[in-house]
Amino acid sequence: MVTIVHLITGLETGGAERMLSRLVACTDRDRFRSLVVSITDAGNMAPAVDRAGIELISLGIRRGVPDPRGLFRLGRILREVRPDILQTWLYHADFLGLVVKQLGYIPHLIWNVRCSDMSLASVSVVGGGLRRLLSWCSAIPDAVIVNSRAGRLFHERIGYSPRRWEHVPNGFDTDELRPNFGARRLIRAELGIDDETIVIGLPARYHPMKDHSTFLEAAATLAERRPEVCFALLGAGIEPSNRPLAKAIAWRGMSDHIRLLGERSDVAEVYAALDIATLSSACGEGFPNVLGEAMACGLPCVATDIGDASELLGRTGIVVPPRDPRALAAAWLALIEIGAEGRRSLGSKARDRIVRDYGLGVAVARYEALYDDIAAQSVASREGWASPAALPQSEHRSAVSGR
Repeated sequence: MVTIVHLITGLETGGAERMLSRLVACTDRDRFRSLVVSITDAGNMAPAVDRAGIELISLGIRRGVPDPRGLFRLGRILREVRPDILQTWLYHADFLGLVVKQLGYIPHLIWNVRCSDMSLASVSVVGGGLRRLLSWCSAIPDAVIVNSRAGRLFHERIGYSPRRWEHVPNGFDTDELRPNFGARRLIRAELGIDDETIVIGLPARYHPMKDHSTFLEAAATLAERRPEVCFALLGAGIEPSNRPLAKAIAWRGMSDHIRLLGERSDVAEVYAALDIATLSSACGEGFPNVLGEAMACGLPCVATDIGDASELLGRTGIVVPPRDPRALAAAWLALIEIGAEGRRSLGSKARDRIVRDYGLGVAVARYEALYDDIAAQSVASREGWASPAALPQSEHRSAVSGR
């Protein structure tokens, strides 16, 4: 059995965290043992990991506060578990993985890169310095996983040169994520929206890379043409108590058109209440998880041309340039004008695309194949070098002399 420890910065509700929780839930328990370690706290994804029957340990490091005690805790865990592979998720976890690898706590290390062009979103000196350090050390891990082709290209541009790239797009549980007409009625009743109203949804946490400013400007532009349209925003920080967001909405006169839903655990049900899903990100996206989720729920999507959004949508949605509110509003209007039947047809094709090409089983199988391959290399190395005396005499001399 191959033991894998997954180290992640924190278990919030981002795309990396959701993919990790799906992966550990579906990995073959007869072949792989999984343990999840969160650098910060258990977070909102802890219940999903717990339901999967996977052990979760938190190092308890406060965000933004360097704490060497966390490294000692991680070292103690690794000594006790003795994993075959440490797989790290996101930059801070990659750095800690690098340290424990160099200290000899683990035989194999895999990094998991989840973003693309972060030049606009990651402006801190510390963040930029960390990326540079990781790029210099990128040949140390056994492999670097990317969930998008755009992510690989970006990291190659900033100096990553790993021994092995592995492209594994996100996978989606299409039994959980599916059209749900009963949920549509319930969620719309909760939000005070009738069944005939067109609802456009933006599932995105409040962060500059998500570019809520462009979204709101596009929403105001569309509302001038179609005042009956409603917008639903959900994600971390998307609440009426968010004063900058509330002020931006009020300034555009959009308070009656927008619902702020905050973070939701019933994301699939909320998707069911939408007619169109959208992503207005200006940068940073690798493989946009929310687009795949919405497509699996049978929604047509409009997205900015960031990361692998265009490859994911194919011909089932519309891609527009980033930071272009007029283009975003025009794409929404195009989907409104094809009518309910046209949107259902596109949404059905979108779901078929996810089921065929991006099902959860496909992604899990790729991860498992990578784990098997790296673990087999370790076995081969032990068998090949454990007993030099067993080699033919000439080979033994070459091995020890370097000739």
